[in-house]
Amino acid sequence: MPVIPALLEAECDLDYVQYRLKGEIKTSPPDSASEKNPVTLLKELSAIKSQYQTLYAHFKPVAVEQKETKSRICATVNRTINKQTDLELSPVTKEEKTAAEQLKSHMPDL
Repeated sequence: MPVIPALLEAECDLDYVQYRLKGEIKTSPPDSASEKNPVTLLKELSAIKSQYQTLYAHFKPVAVEQKETKSRICATVNRTINKQTDLELSPVTKEEKTAAEQLKSHMPDL
């Protein structure tokens, strides 16, 4: 999976976790003292989302450059293929075959 869609998907997942966590906080308090404070979890989740947004900001230009480079490579390959196609020899005509045979009859070493 390309990096940018993966980061966007991860951010959506974090949004969903945050939504569910807020719902849990509203409906039920922590069961025991050993459970982590939900407010702390929300703060940590916000920090993680911020890190993902920073990653996305760093990878977005890379993804754009990658797409442009791929397009340039494809264009170069297409031009090269077209040039090679233009250079291919056409089938030998009847006159050319006759001329080659006559030349061979005069020069048996060919």
